[in-house]
Amino acid sequence: MMNVTFLGLGRMGLGMAHRLLAAGHRLRVYNRTAERATSLVAQGARFCPSPKEAAQGAELIFSMVADDAASGEVWLGATGAFSAALAAGTMVIECSTLSHDWVLELAAEAERRSLRYIDSPVTGLPDMAAAGELTLLVGAAAEDLARARPVLDALAKQTVHFGAVGTGTVYKLMINLQGAIQIASIAEGMALAERAGLNLHSVAETLATGQAASPQVVRTARRIVADDHDRNILFTPQLRLKDVDYALRLARKLGIGVPFGATASAAYAKLCELGHAHSNESKIIAVARTRLPD
Repeated sequence: MMNVTFLGLGRMGLGMAHRLLAAGHRLRVYNRTAERATSLVAQGARFCPSPKEAAQGAELIFSMVADDAASGEVWLGATGAFSAALAAGTMVIECSTLSHDWVLELAAEAERRSLRYIDSPVTGLPDMAAAGELTLLVGAAAEDLARARPVLDALAKQTVHFGAVGTGTVYKLMINLQGAIQIASIAEGMALAERAGLNLHSVAETLATGQAASPQVVRTARRIVADDHDRNILFTPQLRLKDVDYALRLARKLGIGVPFGATASAAYAKLCELGHAHSNESKIIAVARTRLPD
């Protein structure tokens, strides 16, 4: 049993925090909206009004927030976790999908404070987070990962160690960029089939057994057929666009051309402009259905 802090109780974070609590750890949590912590508090977690208070006495501090700005606030803000009196060697585990530059900057700040930093973005859906079946994409010193693994194992069915801090984020940005391209592409395909008069139920089911099938392609095609974009939201266009933009930023830094990624970014930006930033990302079909100008 360890003293664990969890910052950020969104769709993924809430399930992850429940897993840590179920594993028997003493858990303090913080979220901007206190109501998100109700189920955790009922099971023994302590809700704290600031990251600083939540981090007091912690041996491991997890963060799962939306973007660089939110990460900066929970760690380095006026009442951020780093303003607490943290013991040397405290584990800082950032699970959010962030820009590579920010991850390296945050890791350097942790090191300056004699803390140990683990870069650990995740792959999986909210139900997988609640079941402890995520995949952790880790960049860390081997000894830090070994020390944290007994706690991390409550969250994941698989932990992949890519190398030094920042490498987990590189993989996460790469794979989320691929997901954006796949989802935008299958939306175009479904719009083409629809316009040509094909039965979309047949199209989606045939896709699921063909060479182009992937979990994201199959899931997106079926949601397009069901026209189901505003319930059980798994991932929003706003978050996908953020991830793609971080990936494009990394590509520019590395001198890599990513024209397909740039096209996907433009499609998600258009979808957000149309007012669907908070729908499920399968709503990208709305962009794909747009007629070319005469």
